[in-house]
Amino acid sequence: MKNHVIANAGFHHIALRASDFEKSFEFYTKGLGFTSCLEWGEGDGRGAMLDMGDGSILELFAGGTGRNDEPAENKKAGRFFHLAITTDNTDAAYEAALAAGAVADRPPCDINIKGKEKELPARIAFVFGPDGEWLEFFQVL
Repeated sequence: MKNHVIANAGFHHIALRASDFEKSFEFYTKGLGFTSCLEWGEGDGRGAMLDMGDGSILELFAGGTGRNDEPAENKKAGRFFHLAITTDNTDAAYEAALAAGAVADRPPCDINIKGKEKELPARIAFVFGPDGEWLEFFQVL
């Protein structure tokens, strides 16, 4: 669907602050297969743009404090509460994340989102990343 207000609108990147930059960098690159396309800085000023494989970018920043231990269901306004990563194989993505150190939350299952005009069947799974970020693997069926 074309945006007639902001031409060619789309997400360039989603930014995530990490408490342990190296651990998160390795999780997303070696564990999930993202590719570093730009890195900068040192210490708490370090950052990287990680291509998910389709041009979607996760921007990773150092300098995070503590873990995100809020419940994933937290309904506080203004808070992104999960990152959904599209995939052709939810089960394989889920297993790769667990092998890379993610914490299991919800194993792969089939759902059917019933919209007003149509339905969206999907296979989904959830894990927690290195800093407690809630990740969803989403496969349209």
